[in-house]
Amino acid sequence: MSARRGLLILFARAPRLGTVKRRLAREAGDLAALRFHRAMLREMARRLGRDRRWRTVLAVTPDRARFPSPLPRVPQGRGDLGGRMARALARDRRRAVLVGSDIPGIRAADIAAAFCALDGRADAVFGPAEDGGYWLVGLGPRRPAAPFRGVRWSGPHALADTLRNCRGRRVAFVRRLRDVDDAADLMAWRAAAGSAGC
Repeated sequence: MSARRGLLILFARAPRLGTVKRRLAREAGDLAALRFHRAMLREMARRLGRDRRWRTVLAVTPDRARFPSPLPRVPQGRGDLGGRMARALARDRRRAVLVGSDIPGIRAADIAAAFCALDGRADAVFGPAEDGGYWLVGLGPRRPAAPFRGVRWSGPHALADTLRNCRGRRVAFVRRLRDVDDAADLMAWRAAAGSAGC
């Protein structure tokens, strides 16, 4: 990795009952969704936020929300998901990596691999999700002009749509992971955590 540390952005909504993980909440209830969200934020801040190989910020919405985290906070600002992600990634035009807050399997080695790809030949790097989306996106200095234009979020086309916006750029991938969007994902995560003795 280069001497200048890249920027890791943990992208999250304030942990408030009835406002987080709405698809999960519809099936598992608001309280279960809130508990999962809080647990993931704590774990990701602990697991990734202390790593000195990169700088870490928490990009939050709503912008003025109180957040139980020791990480520096920056506002996501207004706009749709793509606009807010693009704004967050523009905080470091050399190397920035953004991850969601619902990825139980994420490890520091995944973030290191993404920065390594951007230090190498990649202009963009993605962590594919099992559902056709992605749990990580990173951009280097030769980033696409509008990487998130026309992306169909929360469905099986999100990665394909974003890759279409990256034509003419060198793209790399880190490992595929499962994000937790609904009750089936939550049960699968709990089963895997239980079998691992967590």
